Amino acid sequence: MTNVPPTPSSLRGAVDLSSLVDRAQRPPQGAAGPAGSPATPGNAGATNGPAAGAAPADGVLSVPSLVMDVTDQSFQDIVQLSTVVPVIVDIWAEWCGPCKQLSPVLERLTEEYAGRIVLAKVDADTNPQLVQAFQAQSIPTVAAVIGGRPLGLFVGALPEAEVRDVFEQVLQAAEQNGVAGRVQVDGAVEADDAEQGEPEPEPLPPHHQAAYDAIEAGDYATAISEYRTAILQDPHDQMAVAGLAQVSLLDRLSGKTADEIRAAAGAGPSDVAAQLAVADLDISGGHVEDAFGRLLDLVPTVFGDDREALRVRLVEYFELIGAEDPRVVAARRRLANALY
Repeated sequence: MTNVPPTPSSLRGAVDLSSLVDRAQRPPQGAAGPAGSPATPGNAGATNGPAAGAAPADGVLSVPSLVMDVTDQSFQDIVQLSTVVPVIVDIWAEWCGPCKQLSPVLERLTEEYAGRIVLAKVDADTNPQLVQAFQAQSIPTVAAVIGGRPLGLFVGALPEAEVRDVFEQVLQAAEQNGVAGRVQVDGAVEADDAEQGEPEPEPLPPHHQAAYDAIEAGDYATAISEYRTAILQDPHDQMAVAGLAQVSLLDRLSGKTADEIRAAAGAGPSDVAAQLAVADLDISGGHVEDAFGRLLDLVPTVFGDDREALRVRLVEYFELIGAEDPRVVAARRRLANALY
């Protein structure tokens, strides 16, 4: 395990793509993914289907769209498609604030890569088998499928520059595994022949954009200030609330090492500051239940400012993970019982 806390690009669950380099070559085109991979449900590679499309005379695979909504039932087509181009998988939900930040970035970058990558969007509320297959404990969860093999990427909304870096790493890993094809949209015309360009993406609200720019520059204090201003202007701005929670976590972990944090927590099991710090580390690594349990165990043992600090941090985590997450629901109930 690394001795430094996660950076923005690896926050909460990102995986080093270099592990793909030495894997076996991809299965033959049209083969099913390996048993137990997210090729299930079904686990049988489709020989034709909406995602696979048809290969035109020039050998470039034709697909209905570069951005596809997929389901538990149709995902087998994505597995086949992943033997031609890498497929990014976006697991999201309509009620998820960070998803609404991240999904447009994923879609915009997919279009920009012009057929070298395809995006498969999975609604977490209606596709439980895929949620389980990708071990999506929080959303948004972003993964990839390369040559029928699943690969975890990251969890949570990241700035566009960080997402672009992930796309580049996916393409490198795919090429090293023999997946370096290209697809085109059915009936698509070359960019030079198009009468109209791509529509401009809808801009972020000013304070959100300023916060994103500050995060990319490593200026967490400014990002925090911009998100707080957005919340003051609109207390119901859930994207700003979630963004503030995420950048606050990054700010607290900045400049610290995992070894230092865990050593302090081990030496002071009743030290609230030390336990708050190691809970941050747990959250950043995707160990949500560990972080919740650690702080909830402390709540009944302390009072005054210490108890309030624990309550505030837990509420922040709830915003970061998502109010509908079952772990949040259980932890919120336990916190209420401890406080009242």
